[in-house]
Amino acid sequence: MTGASGVLGSEIALAVAGRGYTVFFTWHSSEERASVVLEKIRWISPESQMVRCDVSKTGNIAAAFAAFRNQFDRLDLVITSASNFFSTPLSDVTEKEWDSLVDTNLKGTFFTMQEAARIMQKQSFVSRIITMSDISADLVWRNFAPYSVSKAGIQHLTRIFAKEFAPTILVNSIAPGTVTLSGDKEMKPQEEMINKIALLRLGDPLDIVKTIFFLLESDYITGQVINVEGGRLLR
Repeated sequence: MTGASGVLGSEIALAVAGRGYTVFFTWHSSEERASVVLEKIRWISPESQMVRCDVSKTGNIAAAFAAFRNQFDRLDLVITSASNFFSTPLSDVTEKEWDSLVDTNLKGTFFTMQEAARIMQKQSFVSRIITMSDISADLVWRNFAPYSVSKAGIQHLTRIFAKEFAPTILVNSIAPGTVTLSGDKEMKPQEEMINKIALLRLGDPLDIVKTIFFLLESDYITGQVINVEGGRLLR
């Protein structure tokens, strides 16, 4: 799993460990935070490991998978959760900002999926890739062009990989709406935002976890984008 040291990513990693998986995850910016996540995971799954990886760099991704292969002999599930997110007013987008968002979100997801598929297609059992995209792929958000483009690209990659590697690899994407995170002190429910959601509440990490569990239990779904957004996209 990439990006498991983030707030939502750590919730997902802990939940997956609770389902009996040994978790191998990447971190990038904070070893201290990642170590805390790993300690929690190891209470449930003692063999779990972590490795530093900047997913915007293909060499880092290859090294992370080499480390994985040195420690484990099978790959059942990959979740691509590593992501950058910040606003970029359209007229002022710089090449550095574009690269930061698109290389981490889209390029990083592609090469992670590619490395995973190389392992999975040689296995004799069905394995799964779950990409984390975003409902911004279906919306026109002001000041988030590179970010939303990167997430739309992830959704199309999901379909491409699903078709290419069926029936042995099931590839799907989860597109969250606005999710409240316990570690996000600045995130305050806003009435205007909530009023855009049919179910009149923000999402919870558990909503994402339940969707992952659904995909883990299904063996007849591939190439799909599942929007977990409380009806935000209803017109």
